[in-house]
Amino acid sequence: MNGHYFDAAYIAKCYLHEPDAAAVRELARSSPSLYTSALSIAEVACAFHRHVREGTLKGKASTQVRDAFLEDVGNEAWVLVPVTNIILRRVEILTRSLPSSTFLRAGHAIHILSAIEAGFNEIWTNDRHLLAATAHFGLRGRSVKSAKL
Repeated sequence: MNGHYFDAAYIAKCYLHEPDAAAVRELARSSPSLYTSALSIAEVACAFHRHVREGTLKGKASTQVRDAFLEDVGNEAWVLVPVTNIILRRVEILTRSLPSSTFLRAGHAIHILSAIEAGFNEIWTNDRHLLAATAHFGLRGRSVKSAKL
């Protein structure tokens, strides 16, 4: 696939000053296209809200990052993979065969199946649980900490 698939944590790093944000932004700039699940709109909004709650994002800056993200969504800087009934049913089917020790949240599963649906064989994230779960679905979890960009 031509481009990169980011989970919501990596999308948020494109707009916030967080650890590894500079490397994630560099990766995003170097990519011909950026994909994510449509679920990321809600997840990124919640990530921004977490920063507001924690006091690291205030007033005008909060509005600016939210607006910048939504503008990028509107301009299709982020190619959104729709969360369809097919993806949700595939989550249900594929989780039946997961080892009981695999930690998997619904959002992780939706990102994994969205990446597969879009034709990707890897997902970029810093979420340790998502990184660990990808192999069970035939994907490779990637992180800027372990990649040479």
